[in-house]
Amino acid sequence: MSGIAGTGIVLASNSASRKAMLDAAGVSYVAQAADIDERALEAEMEGADPAEIAQALAAAKATAVSSDKLVLGSDSLVEVDGRRFDKPATRNQAAEHLRFFSGKVMTLHSAAALALDGRIVWMGSDFARLRVRELTDEFIEAYLQAEWPEVSYCVGVFRIEGPGVQLFESIMGDQFTVLGMPLLQVLDALRDEGALPS
Repeated sequence: MSGIAGTGIVLASNSASRKAMLDAAGVSYVAQAADIDERALEAEMEGADPAEIAQALAAAKATAVSSDKLVLGSDSLVEVDGRRFDKPATRNQAAEHLRFFSGKVMTLHSAAALALDGRIVWMGSDFARLRVRELTDEFIEAYLQAEWPEVSYCVGVFRIEGPGVQLFESIMGDQFTVLGMPLLQVLDALRDEGALPS
């Protein structure tokens, strides 16, 4: 993957939206998904602040991939009414999540971390608030008919760059954070680390 002159990084993810963000920004990278047990790490941190959990997951992903280049790990968590939500395991669970989200405010926590030689050299995070409109069962069924299984890989059961935008009345926050990574912070950190020209 070619981009703006730089040393290139490793993206510890196969997330299509994170790849698209780096592609659009002109960041040179190779993707190598991190092999970590996200649910186990979340269970260990039960009761912790969602932002801290997102940061811990991003850091775990970054350090799980061995490379002599900078490794970028990123993670997102969704919180609604004080309850944390993971990616839906089944279409029925996705429908349950959407029914719960209906008419409520979703807080999306997004974090990123950079590792070098297995050591974290930078961490950042951001959040966005998304007000979900009142969703009918008919809409939820039609939405999942169109978007499943693609949204099974998405916390919040939506792709904001696709039909998922129809879930919301309003969004407060950075568009990159909503897409799953605090990109502007990441780019600044990459410049600080000499991986991108400043």
